[in-house]
Amino acid sequence: MSDDNPRIRRIEPEAIDGDFRDFYGAVTALLGRVPHFYRTISNAPFLAMLFLPINAAAQREWPGTRISGKVKEMVVIKTSHTNGCDYCYAHNTSLGQAAGITHEQIIAMSSDDYLTSDLFNEREKAAILWAENMTRNTAQANTEAFDRMRANFTEGDIVEVSMLCSMFNMINRMNDSLDVLIEEQPEIDKIQSSLHLDPAKMGDYLRWLADHWPSEFDSLNKQAEDAAA
Repeated sequence: MSDDNPRIRRIEPEAIDGDFRDFYGAVTALLGRVPHFYRTISNAPFLAMLFLPINAAAQREWPGTRISGKVKEMVVIKTSHTNGCDYCYAHNTSLGQAAGITHEQIIAMSSDDYLTSDLFNEREKAAILWAENMTRNTAQANTEAFDRMRANFTEGDIVEVSMLCSMFNMINRMNDSLDVLIEEQPEIDKIQSSLHLDPAKMGDYLRWLADHWPSEFDSLNKQAEDAAA
């Protein structure tokens, strides 16, 4: 499908106002920019608004998480590479570099040799292996992969890593199935400013969402339809 003929029309910032514009401002505050992924899923505005805080909290480094941004991005990169999702791979190799992941580590993660590589510590190897097995749906049967996680992470950590991997399996599928266009590299690299999530900005967004949650839903759905037209 051509770049000018996406499967789902994007809702561009210049086509919106009111609550929709406030929402895009929150996406920028939490994720560094409004990527084509959000311009696409905002055709279902309420789902996009509810998904944003989960996306930001699960993926970014912040005081409420026990997993570093570096390990999180290793999980996301391995998941996206295993699925062959070019969109997520492009965005998260950029964010991963901001988190301290080297080009050599990115190449090693994309091969089958990461478990024997001296580029990763045991905690990182365990997270990458778990992400690969979750993505291939072999984690339940792979006791070695889980034993590595148990040796390096708490149970809460394992839940966090598993939720992040599961979330990106969903995002990978959506970006590929909806044929979401990859941005130019300078636009992609705006993601790097969002490596660390500011809890105050998350609080601002959650309060805004609660204050602006409507009693009827046709208006914003109609605005999304008009903006995508």
